[in-house]
Amino acid sequence: MASDIADAISALCVDWPLSRLPEGGRRADDVPHAPNRNPVLSGDEKRLAVSNALRYFPPEFHETLGKEFAEELENYGHIYMYRLIPTFPLRAYPITEYPVKCLQAAAIMCMIMNNLDRQVAQYPQELVTYGGNGQVFSNWAQFRLTMHYLSTMTSEQTLVMYSGHPLGLFRSTPDAPRAIITNGMVIPNYSSHEMYERLFALGVTMYGQMTAGSYCYIGPQGIVHGTTLTIMNAGRKYLGQEDLSGKVLVTSGLGGMSGAQAKAAVICGCVGVIAEVSADALEKRFVQGWLMEKVTDLDQLVARIRKARKDRRPVSIGYHGNVVDVWEKLVDEMDRTGDLLVDLGTDQTSCHNPFLGGYYPVQLSYEESRILMHSNSEQFREFVRISLRRQVAAINRLSGAGMSFWDYGNAFLLEAGRAGADVFKGDSASSEFRFPSYVQDIMGDIFSLGFGPFRWVCTSGEEKDLVETDRIATEIFESVLKNEVPPPVEQQYNDNLRWIKEAGSHQLVVGSQARILYSDQRGRIQLALAFNKAVSSGTLRGPVVVSRDHHDVSGTDSPFRETSNVYDGSAFCADMAVQNVIGDSFRGATWVALHNGGGVGWGEVINGGFGLVLDGSEDAGRRAKQMLAWDVSNGVARRSWSGNELANETIRQAMKEDDDLRVTLPFPVTWSPQ
Repeated sequence: MASDIADAISALCVDWPLSRLPEGGRRADDVPHAPNRNPVLSGDEKRLAVSNALRYFPPEFHETLGKEFAEELENYGHIYMYRLIPTFPLRAYPITEYPVKCLQAAAIMCMIMNNLDRQVAQYPQELVTYGGNGQVFSNWAQFRLTMHYLSTMTSEQTLVMYSGHPLGLFRSTPDAPRAIITNGMVIPNYSSHEMYERLFALGVTMYGQMTAGSYCYIGPQGIVHGTTLTIMNAGRKYLGQEDLSGKVLVTSGLGGMSGAQAKAAVICGCVGVIAEVSADALEKRFVQGWLMEKVTDLDQLVARIRKARKDRRPVSIGYHGNVVDVWEKLVDEMDRTGDLLVDLGTDQTSCHNPFLGGYYPVQLSYEESRILMHSNSEQFREFVRISLRRQVAAINRLSGAGMSFWDYGNAFLLEAGRAGADVFKGDSASSEFRFPSYVQDIMGDIFSLGFGPFRWVCTSGEEKDLVETDRIATEIFESVLKNEVPPPVEQQYNDNLRWIKEAGSHQLVVGSQARILYSDQRGRIQLALAFNKAVSSGTLRGPVVVSRDHHDVSGTDSPFRETSNVYDGSAFCADMAVQNVIGDSFRGATWVALHNGGGVGWGEVINGGFGLVLDGSEDAGRRAKQMLAWDVSNGVARRSWSGNELANETIRQAMKEDDDLRVTLPFPVTWSPQ
């Protein structure tokens, strides 16, 4: 089987430009598909979109493909090139299966294939990994051409990627990144949702979310950990409790990243109630074992919540239906009985994309929504606005009775406010929401301490390698805790030590053999060096790719999420994220990516990330030390300058440990206006 897969990958990489048109690829009925898009294109623009797609192919295929592509554009609102979908399963095969001239290229191939795995990707045939529209590529020709380039790349070439389009291989040096990726880099004044729909339909830009277009997604495990920490810290902050037994969390979404919520709730020991409109998404999490129970009746749901509260046992309950119905039912139950049945609340619908499948209005069924958003987009938009107002009205009632609600950085409050919902403090002219952001109110101090989502992938594909990296991580964190560390840092290490010790028992792996935890600069560097040593000694049977979510200390400038607790007026400035990618690129990253959009949506955020291959060499260790130090210190220094005291203390400590680090520190301001 292994040799068959290697042969299939080799054939895929060699056959470019195409010598013949593939016959096997098709739009399958047995996988979920992205909602049909509805771009407003003129006749000339439609012809341009088809012409842009045909440029990938020799002229002898244009007549056949031109007709196909025009039909795809008309039927689906985008040219995906379904004919070119590979006929063998895409997944993170062992790194030895890829036909390459340099190991780093094989690692990138492995990560790309994981992002398109049917078990991982939200809409695999539309090349969407998560978030409703987080693309890996814009079409399947780009995937094939990228794989071809990677198979021929040497250690003195760099692959340049323009929003999914492989511009080509360019001469560089062994120290340079093997790939440089940009996604959605549209001129700021034109970075609107309407312009995005037009440009994406033309095939000239794409929305890479965060780790979709940077090839670093590790399945919903990536957000299980962050969600676990968020719920734990919300319990401490709002309920004053470490033990969340019998406490009820209500939220929505079991699709891409939101699928992590059921697992995280159980890990935290609470009762998780998650609404999901898609039967396929709900069933997928149930079959995976991430969702424990499922119900379709609201009265049955309320009865189950009451029993779970009484039993005080961790459970995740999936409700197949709209979350607005759940919120309104809880209000009715409170009015009828006086019982507040929910303690914590949030929302993880893809509200950054509310009118194209990111949010489903309560007035319509799932199927009705998918038809109407394409056939009558204006009417669908109005339904969404009404639904958001109803949802917020119910949340406000429950919040007034004692429930703690927070925005999960998915643009829920932002879009609800735009819809006219009562989400602002004071009048609607205010930009301050009545509910906190999970970054600003719950997780913000973590970034100021230099902690963020560090992750790794064992490219051997072997579970025992992942088990060994868990053991190494446990050993390192226990060692750190033996030394004197400040109490806030100690709490973060203890939380993550608990996480990594229990990770193997929670069935977290979907796709690649990967793991995530939150760590600061010291922990990240120690982990990377220990992994690299284990590869060198043969303890690990293959290289390790280290990476992180873009949602990190330095990776993202986003005024409504990652930088929402930056108060010097610079929250809308993107220097940090851009500088971070540039700095990572010449300090040793194997590949880097810079994106417009991600998390809260197109035009709302600039973010970037990296991948670093640890192959056991001294050079890999050198790269890890210098790159990971910058990757954390950049954001801590920025937060320090903005006036954050925890960040100031963290960066001062970093300077004590590194004589070459000199950061501009702020003086305390004593002046006050007369």
